[in-house]
Amino acid sequence: MAIQHSTATLDMTAVSKSFGQVVALRSGNLQAHPGSIHALVGENGAGKSTLVKIAAGVYRRDGGEMRLGGEVVDFGSTAESKAAGIAVIYQEPTLFPDLSVTENIFMGRQILGRGRRIDRSAMYAEAANLFTGLGVHIDPRRQALGLSIADQQIIEIAKAISLDARLLIMDEPTAALSGVEVERLFTVARRLRDEGRALVFISHRFDEVFDLCDTITVMRDGDYIATAKVADTSIDEIVALMVGREVSDLFPKVPAELGANVLHVEGLTSAGVFHDVTFDVCAGEIVGLAGLVGAGRSEIARAIFGVDRYDSGTVTLHGKPIPANSPRSAIQAGVAFIPEDRRRQGLVPESTVARNVSGVIRSTLTKAGILTARAENVAASEWAAKLEVKTASLDMLAQTMSGGNQQKLVIAKWLATHPSLLIIDEPTRGIDVGTKAEVHRLLSELAVGGLAILMISSELPEVLGMADRVLVVCEGRLTADIPRGDATPEAVMLAATQSVGVPS
Repeated sequence: MAIQHSTATLDMTAVSKSFGQVVALRSGNLQAHPGSIHALVGENGAGKSTLVKIAAGVYRRDGGEMRLGGEVVDFGSTAESKAAGIAVIYQEPTLFPDLSVTENIFMGRQILGRGRRIDRSAMYAEAANLFTGLGVHIDPRRQALGLSIADQQIIEIAKAISLDARLLIMDEPTAALSGVEVERLFTVARRLRDEGRALVFISHRFDEVFDLCDTITVMRDGDYIATAKVADTSIDEIVALMVGREVSDLFPKVPAELGANVLHVEGLTSAGVFHDVTFDVCAGEIVGLAGLVGAGRSEIARAIFGVDRYDSGTVTLHGKPIPANSPRSAIQAGVAFIPEDRRRQGLVPESTVARNVSGVIRSTLTKAGILTARAENVAASEWAAKLEVKTASLDMLAQTMSGGNQQKLVIAKWLATHPSLLIIDEPTRGIDVGTKAEVHRLLSELAVGGLAILMISSELPEVLGMADRVLVVCEGRLTADIPRGDATPEAVMLAATQSVGVPS
């Protein structure tokens, strides 16, 4: 699996980068060829983002060599990188919401007509041509405000094409997209490849990598590990290269002895969202909540925790009712809730590790009404150690941590409340395969310890691998309650696509 040395659009060899004493990239190699889609994979912290940011001109490399079209380059800014023909499409684009689609595409380089006035008609026509060439329909005149993430990414791609970008780097572009949106993005990517452009695709989703890409480069701990043709390798081989060991079982589920009923949901209804939802979760049980995107899974979980309102029904914990619309009451009753969007809803990114872990239990750490940093650190260090959160110090800001460690940090925060029920939404979204296995192992251990777990996941293998029972939601209704032994992909998908409808 050696690097093939030939003329490449982008050729990065032995590139290194350090931030003070922290080595982010020891030896990064990446080649992107015209007419090819090249996957860049690795665990969080492997050095992928640093390598990409060097190519994008965000960082300057400390060592190694970078060539673009065979010429040595060293970008001092993102403007230099863009001018050279490199475009980066991020997971969450940053368009100007108050401007039109066309104005976002031509920002700072508007087409001028007579009298050097902006020729909006020419700009609208050019934007329309760009979208036609990409095979998508987006109104060039509409305001960017309210556009889906998928449409925003397409607009960024159109902008890159208008700048005649020869290399497009797509950094986790599918994390927030539906299946239909992912397929549309892939169709666009293939069009660009067939035009002779070079693409780099960064993703944790191996099914997408093997479906879309021609070549894969693996990084680990800041080092280049290997490059392989997709046709010549397998997911198991790539996973082993990423983590430096064989990962034979990504779902280390240990059978747990079921205890008493912990959660009972009866007839929970929210008009137009979900209807007549009834189920139980016992101590030591992992119940998976499955279904297609938009089926109402997360809304049910949020209603149980009291974040979202519901019109009728009851939620009880250990036989005692939890007041509706009151997260505080849910927490006091013993419910912990880890939301899908951990950065925006589960963490305070600008705060320290210690402050995040102690966030929910802060009132229990005060003495005479005073909260000391020492009390926070003691509480945080215990749970950070239990969950093996990788951090240089408890004073480290949460926003500087990898996605996997941020997820562990959110879990630590809620486990510090000593809950009897853990509701966890998309437990491994956006984290690497090695950390996924660690999170799965942790959930299994918590269940063995008697914790009741309600797990929402869009990844069917995760649901089937970790759940003792699978509850399937379709259009706001529970359509199946499948025991682990009978839970097959076919059974779950059949229930996920059959519904009698939701009354308004």
